[in-house]
Amino acid sequence: MEKVMRLCSGKGVVIFSNSSCCMCYTVKILFNELGVEPLVYMIDQFPEGREMEMALLRMGCSSAVPAVFINGKLIGSTNEVMSLHLSGSLVQMLKPYQI
Repeated sequence: MEKVMRLCSGKGVVIFSNSSCCMCYTVKILFNELGVEPLVYMIDQFPEGREMEMALLRMGCSSAVPAVFINGKLIGSTNEVMSLHLSGSLVQMLKPYQI
C-alpha cells in the first residue's frame, strides 16, 4: 500500500491501469477528452504488480484497475468515476489539472 501511495502523492491525476483492460482505456480516454493528461501506471509491467492490485483492493477499489487518484485521494474505479462524471462533479474536481 505504501508504494501505491508514494506513486500518487504529490501528483494531480493518477490512474493505475493494466495494458489489457478495456475499462482502463475508457477511463483514460474520458480524462483526455476532459482536457486532463493523467499519469498512468501500468501495474502489469511492475514486478510487484500483483501486490499493488491487492493493495488497491484493500484501499477500497471495487476492482483493482482502473484505480483513479486525484490529488493523492482515491476516487475509485470505473463505476465511481462515471458516477462523478454523470453528476457533473468530476469536471469540477479536474479543473486544476486541465491543460
